[in-house]
Amino acid sequence: MINITTKELEIESELKRKIEFICDFCNTKPTIINGNIRNITRTNLSYVEPHRIIIKGITFLAFNYSKTLYVGNLSERLELKDLEAFIKQLN
Repeated sequence: MINITTKELEIESELKRKIEFICDFCNTKPTIINGNIRNITRTNLSYVEPHRIIIKGITFLAFNYSKTLYVGNLSERLELKDLEAFIKQLN
């Protein structure tokens, strides 16, 4: 029988502060959902689920200690410094 254990990851405070600052500057409110670590017991397999940040209906994925956000899935990258311009394009 396969048992999967899940442990919630707390988003890094510096990353959260930067995202909230950018969103305040753009007059939007982000919804931040913490990621998880999923381990399959008795194996060395793990999956790190990224943090989800929802801004104006678009889901961004983020990992702790990274300055890169992913739009929707892991194929489209966006640097954190370019998030303000991306949000302003949505208007």
